[in-house]
Amino acid sequence: MPRPVPNPGILDIAPYTPGKSPVPEPGRKVFKLSANETPFGPSPKAIEAYKAAAEHLEDYPEGTSKVLREAIGRAFGLDPDRIICGAGSDEILNLLAHTYLAKGDEAISTAHGFLVYPIATMANGATNVVAPETDLTADVDAILKRVTPRTKLVWLANPNNPTGTYLPFDEVKRLRAGLPAHVVLVLDAAYSDYVSRNDYERGIELVSTTDNTVMTHTFSKIHGLAALRVGWMFGPAHIVDAVNRIRGPFNVSTPAMLAAVAAIEDTAHVQRSKEFTEHWRNWLTEEIGKLGLKVTPGVANFVLIHFPPSGKTAAAADAFLTGRGLVLRALGNYGLPHALRMTIGTEEANRLVAETLRDFMAAK
Repeated sequence: MPRPVPNPGILDIAPYTPGKSPVPEPGRKVFKLSANETPFGPSPKAIEAYKAAAEHLEDYPEGTSKVLREAIGRAFGLDPDRIICGAGSDEILNLLAHTYLAKGDEAISTAHGFLVYPIATMANGATNVVAPETDLTADVDAILKRVTPRTKLVWLANPNNPTGTYLPFDEVKRLRAGLPAHVVLVLDAAYSDYVSRNDYERGIELVSTTDNTVMTHTFSKIHGLAALRVGWMFGPAHIVDAVNRIRGPFNVSTPAMLAAVAAIEDTAHVQRSKEFTEHWRNWLTEEIGKLGLKVTPGVANFVLIHFPPSGKTAAAADAFLTGRGLVLRALGNYGLPHALRMTIGTEEANRLVAETLRDFMAAK
């Protein structure tokens, strides 16, 4: 019998696969280090705001996330009218693709960029063009070389997930200057709160000074609100206006909105998380490096660990770690079959991973 047929290209999209979750076993402690979730959890003030909002779940949210846009504006010195909030930055990425991409268009992403980019691109009938990276870092010249008259969007995660690498601000400016005026440069700054490099800028300056750049951000990482799905975008007024025309009017729930306001205002909680992450990222990089394994220098809340293609492989390490309750992220779907990504966890989890990898490398 005939049945509904998806639009052309939909079944060519590889579905997004999240990091695996640990399977609890009696008597064994497990650590989920596969999804870049903060070990600190959200600010207690965010939890309090969320619980207070539960008393009025019968009411629709305010349709423009006004209180949250104003809080973000205060935190970053931005015009709230140029901010859009969404159900995670993923929703905003998809809204951008829906607004600016159609059949026959192209969007460029990098070889090991976030998997949502090709999904959002192809879901709107456009072609995903992949630019190779250099040392697991976005390559401006490689991106510019692939620009054609059909290019409408360039996706750039900075810092990048899953590699943890970043482009200095001068390189991002060079990329913007080399792109045609009709191309929207999307700067995904999900992990920007963890960066302490003097040559890094999350994208606010470029958005403020150009008509064709946007920056997206999320409350899922350092703010610890992943379960609530809250993200935001800062962009030129004309792009904000266009995206708002297709954005659902109640796309951010009231509890999520109020929790996010409390989270962004608790700067002490954010700073503690950042300092903790920097310390243990450096410690893990050094300790794992002592085992003869390469760790890509990164600036986010995870480390990318490389294994040989035979013998002590990434797959074997993954199985060994999982057997001890340590769940990392395999990266075959990111084109990195010989690497594992490890979220910076609690001190206990971090030390256990280093100890377990030491045992794995020493095992016959």
